[in-house]
Amino acid sequence: RNQNHICISFLIRQRSLEVHTASLHHINRFVAVATNSSLRRCVASMANSMVPVYTFANGDQLPVIGLGTWKSDPGDVKSAVKQAIQLGYRHIDCAATYGNEKEVGEALSECFKEGLVERKDLWITSKLWNDSHDPQHVPSALDKTLSDLQLEYLDEYLIHWPVSLKHGVPFPSSADDMLPFELEKTWRAMEKTVDAGKVRHIGVSNFSVKKLKDLLKIARIKPEVNQIERHPYLQQKELAQFARDNGIHITNYSSLGSGDRPESLKAKNEPVLMQDPTILAIAEKVGASPAGVLLKWGIEEGASVIPKSVTPSRLKDNLNTYQNVSLDKDDMEKIRSLDRKRRYVDGLFWCLEGAPYTAESLWDEGAAKDEL
Repeated sequence: RNQNHICISFLIRQRSLEVHTASLHHINRFVAVATNSSLRRCVASMANSMVPVYTFANGDQLPVIGLGTWKSDPGDVKSAVKQAIQLGYRHIDCAATYGNEKEVGEALSECFKEGLVERKDLWITSKLWNDSHDPQHVPSALDKTLSDLQLEYLDEYLIHWPVSLKHGVPFPSSADDMLPFELEKTWRAMEKTVDAGKVRHIGVSNFSVKKLKDLLKIARIKPEVNQIERHPYLQQKELAQFARDNGIHITNYSSLGSGDRPESLKAKNEPVLMQDPTILAIAEKVGASPAGVLLKWGIEEGASVIPKSVTPSRLKDNLNTYQNVSLDKDDMEKIRSLDRKRRYVDGLFWCLEGAPYTAESLWDEGAAKDEL
């Protein structure tokens, strides 16, 4: 009881001194000593209140620092999600193909039951996998995700790739497993998920400017998010500007260079973003980790970021990025000079011999430059 009283008194003092000046580090310490669920929820909510949000047209708010779950192994992701929510994360990024949505759902259910958070306070994203683009398969794919996550609705549902596979094929072994991508048919089914009340916002992932333009021409409900690989080595400035001009929010994946992705996706002697001399120098100057610098750059560029971690200390550091890392104009300019157009997730695994996809047709990079 005395610990709770101390926590409450601390919160009141911080509120009176303008909460945005408080350190998330101190608030996170109080999460650990809070002895009842309502107090833990209060403290975690304060931590989350210091994370900026992107506000959609309907007033919904997406916290710009979220927890990514790609590459989180079964057995690790449940504890990571629970720890993240306890620390103050309110944005969790999922996908059917990650193979861990059931475990994420167990974590969410336990957090709700323990009173750590309410459903309305979370932003949950998932993605439609490539073998379920046919309109007849979209509803069942969504229902499977909702069942696994133990949710009644998603805040955001994205088309994961502009690539289609035969139903039941998780990954292609030959061109025979692949189908042409029929954007309008799939998007009409995505719109119906909103009509049904099972999804609040729909969007895409890995879409180029050309593909966004094609979609905007036919959309009844326009895409509100494009989740893309984006970091200082792949800044995608034209795509980011087009998205801003058209009210499409950008979420960056692989913000830290995705050094832990499968070896099969790595090139020999590829550049390591987290070891870039400019990033290391800025990190030393501002007293931050290289990861902190990279995440803060993404946020300052107007995107949301979804770093993956299953380590409590890194979860805390990532959430603290906005408050604890400060980049000045000179830092930002130095980072902007690092662009190499370097993809760590290049999509070439879709470009099999005889397939309807090539690197040129997947990314449309020449077309984007011509049209802007």
